[in-house]
Amino acid sequence: MSHEPLNIHAVELKAARMRIDIIEMVAAAGSGHPGGSLSAAEIVAALYFGIMTHDPLHPDAPERDRFVLSKGHAAPVLYAALAEAGYFGREHLATLRKLGSLLQGHPDSKKTPGVEVSTGSLGQGLAVACGIALGLNPAAPDTRTVYCLLGDGECQEGQVWESAMFASHKGLGNLVAIVDHNGLQIDGACSEVMCLGDIGGKFAAFGWEVASCDGHDVAEIAAAIERVRSIPGRPGVVVARTVKGKGVSFMEGEAGWHGKAPSAPETEQALRELREALEAKEAAL
Repeated sequence: MSHEPLNIHAVELKAARMRIDIIEMVAAAGSGHPGGSLSAAEIVAALYFGIMTHDPLHPDAPERDRFVLSKGHAAPVLYAALAEAGYFGREHLATLRKLGSLLQGHPDSKKTPGVEVSTGSLGQGLAVACGIALGLNPAAPDTRTVYCLLGDGECQEGQVWESAMFASHKGLGNLVAIVDHNGLQIDGACSEVMCLGDIGGKFAAFGWEVASCDGHDVAEIAAAIERVRSIPGRPGVVVARTVKGKGVSFMEGEAGWHGKAPSAPETEQALRELREALEAKEAAL
C-alpha cells in the first residue's frame, strides 16, 4: 500500500490516455457527460497516479486514501482512471451505461471496484466526504486523506456550504476538496446561472486553507494540494481553473457538451485530436 513519487510526465500521459477513453466510452454509450470529464483529467490522474495511497488489489485496505467524486455525472473520468490503475479490466469501459454493466451513468459503490461512494445528486458529496474524514480520526498523525472533487456549478448548492462550515468546526485537516472550476454548467455559464463570485474567498471565510492552480498543470495541482494538506486541523480546498471539454477543439468552452455524446464524425475528429496529443507527449519522452 503505497504511491509512487509524482512523475509529472507520466501523469500527463495518463491524463491523455484517459481523455481518449472518455470519448470512446461516451460515444459507445450514446449518452454521458464528456465536458466535465475532460476538464478533470489532470486532476484525477494526479490523484490516482502520484498523490493518493491506494491499492487496486486491496481496494478496501484501511490505510488507503479515499476519493469522492461529488460531481458524479463526470463518472467517465473516474472509470478511466480506475481502469488505468487496474481496478477492473479495460474491456468494461465499452459497457458504460449498459444494463448490468459495472459502469453505470453515475458511480455506484455497490457495483464498481474502487468507487468509495455512490454519487450523482449534486451538493451531497462533500457532506459524505466530511463524514468519512471525521470517522478516520482527523487528529491522528497517520490518518489518511479524503479527497473530494466538486464542480463549480455544484457549489451553488447550499449543502456544500453547510459541509464547509462543519469541516472547519470539526477541524478536518484530513479533508481536501478540489473544485473543477471550468466556469460552465448544464444551463450555461455559472456567472449567468448563479454567480459564484470568489469561490476560494468563500471557503476561506468558512475557515478553510485555500490554494488555486491551473487545473491542467500537473505540477501546479500537486503543489496546491500539498500546500492545503500541510495545515494541521484545517480542511483544505484547491480551486483548479480548467476548460470544459479540454483537449477536443469543438468541445472546449462549450456548455452544450456538458451532457451529450458526439456523433460518429465528431467522435472521429475528437479521437484524432486526442491521439495526436498523446503521440506528441510520448514523443517528448
